[in-house]
Amino acid sequence: MARLKIEAVAEVWPLREAFSISRGAKTEARVIVVTASDGRFEGRGEAVPYARYGESIDSALDDIRNVAAHVESRAQLQDVMKPGAARNAVDCALWDLEAKSAETTVAATAGVPPPGPTVTAFTISLDKPDVMAGKAAAARALPLLKLKLGGEGDAERMRAVRTARPDARLIVDANEAWTPALWSALSRAAQETGVEAIEQPFAADSDQILERLARPVPVCADESVHTTDDLARLSALYDAINIKLDKAGGLTAALALQRAARARGFRIMIGSMVATSLAVAPALLLSPGADWVDLDGPMLLSRDRDGGLRIEDGVIMPAESALWG
Repeated sequence: MARLKIEAVAEVWPLREAFSISRGAKTEARVIVVTASDGRFEGRGEAVPYARYGESIDSALDDIRNVAAHVESRAQLQDVMKPGAARNAVDCALWDLEAKSAETTVAATAGVPPPGPTVTAFTISLDKPDVMAGKAAAARALPLLKLKLGGEGDAERMRAVRTARPDARLIVDANEAWTPALWSALSRAAQETGVEAIEQPFAADSDQILERLARPVPVCADESVHTTDDLARLSALYDAINIKLDKAGGLTAALALQRAARARGFRIMIGSMVATSLAVAPALLLSPGADWVDLDGPMLLSRDRDGGLRIEDGVIMPAESALWG
């Protein structure tokens, strides 16, 4: 590969409405976009620095600029940047560049099946039970819903949504907000309402209690899992993991994480932060064979970038090469 030019910028994308989880709410998606060029072809990648993991827009841009002049390949990138959003943006840009320069696709380059139409979860933000039920009813065309939960009152939230949408598949995400004292009642409510998975009920630094608790509904790690190094500890605690490129540090590491997790018997969720179609397109390569796909970021924006993914009734169509891949 010729000498690479790597540049990064920050962008802000307004949301349709406030997006609320147990840690707070936001009204815009703040992303970084990396462009990698070899002088003839150009690739792009997008990522979302996340304060929960000690990241910011400024720190991610600094990290990228500090290594931009020294990166010559994806393989080298894994050694010179730590896992996280900054490396994800660069990694995905390099995949895109590699495919475009070879006039092929990233799926072919990676040796994975190309994604087909994919059902994504649609997120219902944390709110009062009746409000969440109303939003679930309004999303009647969407087959898979993810409910953001927050602890006290979550049983009522799950029951209200189930009453409003008896036909929907449901997964729930507590974002570390539950306590061991709430587990019995809330996990039972999840089972009674047909929830398919409970995502990250406890804080990542105290989730070892899951080893001693009955799990009537599969429990999925999110904040607790970033890379393959985390899997050994989680084997006795979780039934599934949520793979996000921003946590793993790019598509390269996420593909390795998916393979390793499958080998250990974990079920797989594919997720992303709230971002544009440019961030979601690479994650779609992990979707074939996944148990759940949660890539609704573009659906939460007031507008997506030009050439964004086509999403119809909760089904994401494969990306056009002009966008990525």
